Amino acid sequence: MWSGHLDEAFMNKKKSLFNIIISVSMAIVFFVMDASCLKIDAEENLKEATGCTFVLNRDYVPGGEKGFYVNRHWPMESSSVTYNVYDNGANLTLTNREKAQLGEVDTTVYNMEKLDKHKYESLFSAAYAAEYGGDVHFRVEAFKRIEIDGYPGYRIDASYEPEGSQPIFQTVFIIRSKYRTFTITYQRASDDECQESFDISADTIHVH
Repeated sequence: MWSGHLDEAFMNKKKSLFNIIISVSMAIVFFVMDASCLKIDAEENLKEATGCTFVLNRDYVPGGEKGFYVNRHWPMESSSVTYNVYDNGANLTLTNREKAQLGEVDTTVYNMEKLDKHKYESLFSAAYAAEYGGDVHFRVEAFKRIEIDGYPGYRIDASYEPEGSQPIFQTVFIIRSKYRTFTITYQRASDDECQESFDISADTIHVH
């Protein structure tokens, strides 16, 4: 009986930590893609893209939010996959008159082409600290420029460790097109046995 209570307490703690991690991850994914500091303008030198596809292991099921998938063995497996599409304005092209009417409106744009390891780590470190109320030791382990189906992007491997939790590992793919930026985030805890599944899924990413 005592062991059963310990198991239940452990499960409740893991469930609570999982919920916090997931909510923060979702908030930060959308923060990064939608915040004004990362507002993405149309990139005239890139090809247009209508969508991005990838295949997930059948263990991953919809997690209640659009583009969010959790392991069906939750909470014993707390891994997740998040897919987000940022559209810079439904292929909106302003006329010269409309541009003039904007006048002195702040149109500061973060150039995604110039994103680097330092900028990414700085942004996420601050965002996680704000959400968790303290430093979670967010670190970028690897930052690599990639190309998928002729579209440029980044693969970012990072980790962080909220207080009272085990280390969390992320692999993020950001793929750029003329009007849309696609982001796929694979996330797992240190004891989740899913890295091979994530690697297989990543190999199926295509942009069209």
